[in-house]
Amino acid sequence: MAEKATSMPATTKPRVLLLFGGRSSEHSVSCVTAASVMKAIDRRKYDVIPVGITKAGSWTLVDSSPGDWTLTSGEHPEVAAGSSQLHLSDGEGTAEISVAKESRLMSGANGEIEDLGRVDVVFPLLHGPFGEDGTLQGMLELADLPYVGAGVAASAIGMDKHYMKVVFESAGFRVGPYAVITDKQWRRDPEAALAGTHGLELPLFVKPARAGSSMGITRVDDRDQLRTAVEAAREHDPKVVIEEGITGREIECGVLEGHGDEPPRASFPGEIAVPEGAHAFYDFEAKYVDDSAALSCPADLPEEDGEAIRRLAVAAFDAVGAEGLARVDFFYTDVGEWVINEINTMPGFTPSSMYPQMWAKTGIAYPDLIDELIELALERPLGLR
Repeated sequence: MAEKATSMPATTKPRVLLLFGGRSSEHSVSCVTAASVMKAIDRRKYDVIPVGITKAGSWTLVDSSPGDWTLTSGEHPEVAAGSSQLHLSDGEGTAEISVAKESRLMSGANGEIEDLGRVDVVFPLLHGPFGEDGTLQGMLELADLPYVGAGVAASAIGMDKHYMKVVFESAGFRVGPYAVITDKQWRRDPEAALAGTHGLELPLFVKPARAGSSMGITRVDDRDQLRTAVEAAREHDPKVVIEEGITGREIECGVLEGHGDEPPRASFPGEIAVPEGAHAFYDFEAKYVDDSAALSCPADLPEEDGEAIRRLAVAAFDAVGAEGLARVDFFYTDVGEWVINEINTMPGFTPSSMYPQMWAKTGIAYPDLIDELIELALERPLGLR
């Protein structure tokens, strides 16, 4: 049986496990986010345990200063496969983390386990399936580990653009026309599945139902392109959502959970502007690579409309039962109507991402936002709530 090596020295500071990488197509975005948080988090207040999840799903300790990870057209950072496997366990009332090392790296016996001590809170900087969709959150609940962000149900709803729309429609929000193609429908009869979109007007936006960062999204201006667009989306998710394009401005709003029984807080609304001709829509390249998109915050809106979107963003946050943080995206039509697009329960979180930028404009700087989210997670009870 494996023997435990000596534990790391005890510390009174909260120990934060930063979890990033993961198995989704947004792996590199998560790595960039983690690098930003590691640079900004207050090391005087928190001990940081950086843990990367490889694309194959292995958990491994990484350097707490990963370097200047950035996204460019030719460089997508990635968690390298490590030579150790991490384990979370219940250490008699507190969660603990340990690492089992391979024998070739050890001076001790095969299977030696090094105890890395307690974990007080997890900051899951993961985007997409197997991290943002409730799967990880369920594991952390079972391990009695506090964590930043939405719980199981809200994470699952926020990840699935189909069920997200169902919930928002039920809550009284205006949702744009859409159709859904499941994996079984497509494999059984693709033509029949495509026929279900005939009532939607062009342009159409074909999206993986459970992906983010604009991965796998295609704008369709000709129905002859539709089959190819569905196949492209299915490379990221077998379930596909087809949305009718909405004519209007794209306005976003950040939501931050309140402390105790206080209501959620909404940031100033922000508007995304993509230079005409640079991109067909606000896609992955515009978001992360060429810096062509610009954020205007507060968005140029009449005061009553600015207050309206803040109320709607908080209502959307509550409708899915979100916790911690979320970014809610709307279309503002020419006739002054708000059409909800989506909620993102773990939005992009680098200093240049829209969520932190909106909160910076509202009065909470990036390092303080990190601190606020960790404090909210430590306050929140686990289990049914």
